[in-house]
Amino acid sequence: MAAEPRLPAGEVLALHTLITPTAQGIASRILAKASGGNLTLFAFDAGQGLTEHTSPFDALVLVLEGALTVTVAGQPMEATPGTVVRLPANVPHGVDASVPARMLLVMLKDA
Repeated sequence: MAAEPRLPAGEVLALHTLITPTAQGIASRILAKASGGNLTLFAFDAGQGLTEHTSPFDALVLVLEGALTVTVAGQPMEATPGTVVRLPANVPHGVDASVPARMLLVMLKDA
């Protein structure tokens, strides 16, 4: 499967301009998608998050703004801008934002 274009090629884009936060909600935008995975930008309002779930693929959470509590296998950890957390395949994980936050989620699928 060929990569599906989501962003204009050859342009410098500010990440904060690519998504509009939603009051009391979560906004997301797929920036890139291919057979080997995808890259999704998320914006969380305070008090929002992704409930605990599992995925058959590894993923990386890269925190851009704010702060997130990322829970992996029942262990909560605070992630702040400039940090990354690996979410292993088939291990329960969740994300909670106590303050408005933005993150990139990189899904890594076996090709």
